[in-house]
Amino acid sequence: MAQPWTVVDQLPTPEGALELRQRGPKDFLIVVGGRVLMSSSAFRSELALAEFACKPLIGKIKPRVLIGGLGMGYTLRAALDMLPADAEVTVAEINERVVQWCRGPLAGLANDALGDARTQLHVGDVAALIAQSRACWDAIVLDLYEGPHEASQRPDDPFWSKPALSRTYAALAPGGVLAVWAEDLDPHFVHRLQTGGFGTVDVHHPGKGGRRHTVYVGRRRQASKP
Repeated sequence: MAQPWTVVDQLPTPEGALELRQRGPKDFLIVVGGRVLMSSSAFRSELALAEFACKPLIGKIKPRVLIGGLGMGYTLRAALDMLPADAEVTVAEINERVVQWCRGPLAGLANDALGDARTQLHVGDVAALIAQSRACWDAIVLDLYEGPHEASQRPDDPFWSKPALSRTYAALAPGGVLAVWAEDLDPHFVHRLQTGGFGTVDVHHPGKGGRRHTVYVGRRRQASKP
């Protein structure tokens, strides 16, 4: 018989109870309203997300990377593992309790990514942080809930609408990379990226077999030569 899950911690949210569950020493789930958001046994697309964002930065001096969404820390750790010692990685997480989990029971999963000297923590809305930024991030990595999908088509969506993507484009340095995680492919989002300045957009489905999530990758154009 499989070992039952234990609720380690929980708090109410508008979407339902946000819970950290544990089964055994290293098996964890983050659940909201009974729906699994993250599992410590299935995170290949989170690793791929960071790899697609950071690979173009190899060799760059003092790269600056913004990650929206902490989760269990896997995306942050994968980015840190690819970036040089002089990199600056800001991770924005809106929920302080998730930060506490990643500093506590989840810390070992991502080799204490929050404790890395290159990590800067921003507790708050990453959309607001992006809106305040101008041409300063070499990569923006968004690993947020479901990602773009049919219900996020509305023109005022804070992350996936045309105005939001324009703000993200403006926040990237010339040649900067935008990488977005999603549960499923949304062709309308690809079109918004393409018409929002990102031009050619790469769509990836990491891994083989099982549930394969989607990673979108676009780039801001390089600065024009005088």
